[in-house]
Amino acid sequence: MEPVRSLTKKSSSVVTPLLELRGIHKSFGQNPILKGFDLTVHSGEAIAIIGPSGTGKSTILRVICGLLTADSGEVYVNGNLVESEEDIQEGSYGLNISMVFQSAALFDSLTVAENVGFSLFEHSRLARREIYRLVEQKLALVGLENISNRYPSQLSGGMRKRVSFARAIMDDPTTKTQAKKILLYDEPTAGLDPIASTIIEDLMRSLRDQQVCDSYIVVTHQDSTIRRTADRLMVLYRGSVRYAGNVSTIDTADNPYVRQFFSGSTEGPIQLLTKEV
Repeated sequence: MEPVRSLTKKSSSVVTPLLELRGIHKSFGQNPILKGFDLTVHSGEAIAIIGPSGTGKSTILRVICGLLTADSGEVYVNGNLVESEEDIQEGSYGLNISMVFQSAALFDSLTVAENVGFSLFEHSRLARREIYRLVEQKLALVGLENISNRYPSQLSGGMRKRVSFARAIMDDPTTKTQAKKILLYDEPTAGLDPIASTIIEDLMRSLRDQQVCDSYIVVTHQDSTIRRTADRLMVLYRGSVRYAGNVSTIDTADNPYVRQFFSGSTEGPIQLLTKEV
């Protein structure tokens, strides 16, 4: 591998973003999904990416965490040009990126403890007793105690979501340098009742406030999740950003995409798409 190239010159006055995407293009077959997508994430930010189904939101998350390769464009992590997706997955640039999937994606045949501690059981040299102790710590952070021996089928939808949060924030404490962390949330409140959604939304904020993660990006359709968890907003439609601004501007923004999305109107520039990507 060639030496990593730096995004910024060394300067005490320059704040290097945790993550930057430049001109990302991605197509599946003849179907273009992302068309020159740009994103910059600094430490402490909470960003919502919204838009109708099928417009590329989940694809962005998969590119960020290294599950998909962009057709063109550049990804920078801590100012370093990413040369391979494996480097993202291994946290090679001093940034851990974890994803919370829409379906929670728990292993049905494993207990809660085995799900949360999966990466440590598989890849660390920690004793099983120590891993179980760390699992209990993470479960306590997401408000779930004394459920380690249960299976996913024995949990409610909201509890399964929180277990997936605990798994996403699990790190190996023996790592010499503790990296910063970005969490990616793919529709974290989809299918939940309003009370369960509020619990999840509060949890997302509290994990950042407690510095369990440095920043997060959430893909969502839910109005309450957008307003309660995000500071910055990007509206994506047909692979391009149609609006970017603060969440506080939602109700006053003179932008047809913002107005149509939050009003739920069928009249406007957003036309129905049929497949989520």
